Parts: sequence; C-alpha cells; structure tokens
Amino acid sequence: MWTMHRIYRQQNYFCGKLANFAALLFIQSMIIEKPVLGIKRKNLFSPNHIGNDEAIFSLVAAQLQLLGCMVEICGEDDVQENTKIPQQHIFNMSRSKPLVKQLQEWERSGKMIVNSAFGIENCFRTNMTNILIKGGVLYPKSFVVDTSADIGLVYEQLPGKGVWLKRGDFHAIHKEDVTFAASKEEAQHILKEYSLRGIQEAVISEHLVGDLVKFYGVAGGDFFYFFYPYDHNHHKYDVYATINGNTLHYPFDQSRLKQEAIKAAALLNVEIYGGDAIVTQNGDIFIIDLNDWPSFAPCREQGAKAIARYLFEKFSQD
Repeated sequence: MWTMHRIYRQQNYFCGKLANFAALLFIQSMIIEKPVLGIKRKNLFSPNHIGNDEAIFSLVAAQLQLLGCMVEICGEDDVQENTKIPQQHIFNMSRSKPLVKQLQEWERSGKMIVNSAFGIENCFRTNMTNILIKGGVLYPKSFVVDTSADIGLVYEQLPGKGVWLKRGDFHAIHKEDVTFAASKEEAQHILKEYSLRGIQEAVISEHLVGDLVKFYGVAGGDFFYFFYPYDHNHHKYDVYATINGNTLHYPFDQSRLKQEAIKAAALLNVEIYGGDAIVTQNGDIFIIDLNDWPSFAPCREQGAKAIARYLFEKFSQD
C-alpha cells in the first residue's frame, strides 16, 4: 500500500509539472506573437545612476527574451521621432515630458504600457505630494508653494530644524533639485534660484529625524526589498547622509513598511517602483519619496527576474 501510495503521489507530481510546463509553453506561444518594445531612460534622467538604470533595464530585457518575448529596445528620442510603433506591449523607463504625453495617448488607444505614463506623471513631485497626502499615506508635513512667493509664513508652520525644498514640476535631475535649508533665509534663496531656472512650483517639507530606508517593489507584492542605504554608502549625494545623520536602526514593523509602500505605489499607479522612507524613534514610518522604476541596484538580479516575470504574465493576459 505504501509503495502504491508513493507511486500515486509521484504520478500526480509529474502530471502537475507537465501541466505547468504545458501552460507555460502555451503562454509563450501566445506572447511570442506579440512583440514587446522596451523604452530606455535618457541619461539626463539618471543622475549619478546612469550605469545602474542601464543595468536593470538590460537584465529585464534579457529575462523577457528567455521567457520567449520578441524584445525590441529603443531610447526616448527614438520613440519621439517614430510615432508609428507597432508593438502593443511596452515596458517603459522613460521620463521626458513630451514622451510621457505621447505614451498617454497610446494608452488611451489601447496599448499596454508598464509603467503607465499616467503613473510616471503622478510621480512628479507636486503631483506625488498631493496624491499621497490625499490618499492617507503617512507623509512629512508639506506645502506646495509658488517659487516667486515669500516663504516666511510656510516656513514657520513646519516643525523641526530646517526644511527640505524640492522642485515640484519633475523628478530631481540636479543636486539642487532636492535641497536642505537650515534657515528661512536660506530657504528663500533656494526658492529664488528655482524661479530663476524657470521652475514655477516647489514642495517644502519638514525635516524628519530618523533612519532613512530605501525600498524596491513590484506590483502584486511578490517582490519587496529594503535596506539602509547609508550602511552601504548607497546615496546620490554625500551631503544627504551628513544632514540625515547616522543610521540608528530603530525597531519598526517591516510588514507595515511593505504595506505602506504598496499603498503609495497603487495610489500613484506605478507597478515597478522604489522609494525612501523615514523610520522615527518610536517606529512610525513616513514615505518621503516614491519613484517609477528606479535602479534596483542592491537587488538587481532578483529584481530583474521579478519585473520580467510580472511583465510576462501581464502581457500574456492581454
């Protein structure tokens, strides 16, 4: 009886494996008839992370090819110059505003694009701040201000020592696009510099004291990774580490971080995402930034496989 039971279980096991393999072959036969386009990020939009952004994109493209996709790769300028793109499925790291608008039109016409161009636009700083606060995400106290305005009244309403000023119309592409000001006078000067650069809005936020945590995720929650960047010398600019101070590893609910990150990404409509959070001394978790498709540098191999698997499954269902 034991032998027969073991044989029966082995038969079930192999039948299940064959069924899964057959299903995978069926999906691959479907997807291979639907060529996939990948749009790389322009170097301008990868400050201090050009190599890292290129690496994650290339790995995802390679993984998709292993899964049976016919992948064509192009840059942001190439897509803008050639508006007649035959592919209906696109994986996308682009950020230039004209292309984002173009991709939004393609989405309206039925193309499936990940990340969505609407989500990318939601990650522009002013949009992100408004959406996350309205959505109930724990976020630093912040105001959206006109760069030609007097910052005095707003500055006085923010607690703590110093504030962060961030350009509102886009992502940070220069060091000065995210700047700490230790005084009202310094904040006003930075705001004026934004105005002189043609930036009309800025987000001014309180400075939160706590541990900085970076995280990366893929929609669905199967992949989520976080770490302390200052412990690994992983940051864009050294001055940020000086301002934030040493990591003290305050205890916190790790599952709560994942839940808050997933919630923020869903509100912004981005499926491949990463961001920053501050963990305070009492364990509160504040999401301070969320980006569409960052570099996944500390978890690149695992991240690329998870992204490719997610894209493959989503494109296969269309």
